[in-house]
Amino acid sequence: MKIEHKIQDGVTVVAIGGRLDGNTSGNLETGFLRLVEEGATRFVFDLSALEYVSSAGLRSLLLAAKKVKSIQGKLALAHMNEHVKEVFDMSGFSTIFTICATETEAVQAVG
Repeated sequence: MKIEHKIQDGVTVVAIGGRLDGNTSGNLETGFLRLVEEGATRFVFDLSALEYVSSAGLRSLLLAAKKVKSIQGKLALAHMNEHVKEVFDMSGFSTIFTICATETEAVQAVG
């Protein structure tokens, strides 16, 4: 899994690529918490390069959403491919997250 972040219009955009599963979800959690500790409160997770998400990966995303809520921040997901969207739909996670087609829409949604 590859994780990179950038700041766009005051929003922390986190690009997640590869596989988000039991072997890699801890990396996302650690990196995300570090960004929160640095003061970030508004996030977009760019999933355009995410190839696979397991239940452990969903758990990491849910933990991120709960953390964002606890700090009164905002989180949106962007660029979800069909396979990942299907996992979100089947698990009910589509109703939990703000899901946008593009990064620009997601940045506007949390801005």
